[in-house]
Amino acid sequence: MSSSTILHAAFFAVGALIGGGVATAVSNKRSLPVVTPATKSGTSAPPPIVVELAPTTGLTHIATPGALVKVDSTVLKHGHPGPINDLLVRKAYASGYDRRLRHPSWTAEHLTLASLGKSAAGGRSGDETGDRSKSNFSEDESIPSLFRAKLQDYFRSGYDRGHMVPAADAKFSQEAMNETFLLTNIAPQVGAGFNRHYWAYLEDWCRRLTGTFADVYVFTVPLYLPKLDSDGKWRVHHEVIGQPPNVSVPTHFAKVVLTSKPSSPATPQILEISTGAFVLPNAEIPDQTPLENFVVPGQSL
Repeated sequence: MSSSTILHAAFFAVGALIGGGVATAVSNKRSLPVVTPATKSGTSAPPPIVVELAPTTGLTHIATPGALVKVDSTVLKHGHPGPINDLLVRKAYASGYDRRLRHPSWTAEHLTLASLGKSAAGGRSGDETGDRSKSNFSEDESIPSLFRAKLQDYFRSGYDRGHMVPAADAKFSQEAMNETFLLTNIAPQVGAGFNRHYWAYLEDWCRRLTGTFADVYVFTVPLYLPKLDSDGKWRVHHEVIGQPPNVSVPTHFAKVVLTSKPSSPATPQILEISTGAFVLPNAEIPDQTPLENFVVPGQSL
């Protein structure tokens, strides 16, 4: 069913409408067998892969994502200038923090009915303990002060402190919700017409997908995209807020969604995988704008 999409399935099965109309878009959809991981005690993440590189081979080494590269070279014996991305693993999400831009380079989360405190019947399961009114924006002290986004940076900036992982996705505990208010999960977003409206509708749509799909994985990525100037050349322009200016303001934001569910009751071990990718400008978007206007190929991100 390659013509069917995550958007099509969600809109008709979930009834979530964004932009006042049904959006249809092309996404990859395939069936994969379930791979059951070995059971391990504890909740610690697996150790990173360390790649040993020879000192002088004359070859260019490209490490796979998630690998730590151990380079035997005297030129780097005192360290390197970066950039450095901090990998942050929280209760409800994981993210990479960009010290140069002072906001996440990406966030990743796994949504299910259980994680959202919902039941299969559509009601609440009673597992919600996170209270947004008890959470406050705060600086992340796990980041060195020199590279940390500060509360003062956002003061009278004209931008909202936009959650990359929404607080509503972390209601299963107060600690989980509090972690979504760390500034390492925040990027400057236009408020009226975006963070408080269209972007919030998209976040809610992602949560509603759990009513149709067993597992929903959401990746949020701040972007800096070029714009064609009057002289015919493409340039990237973006604002920087704070005193001194520290926090970069993304020009766009991307949402990449991957969902899975058993392909049929007869073959629960075969998963039906659907994907969708969207890039939205960090600007006011009229509510009636169809979501399909922002669909992009997943491989472009």
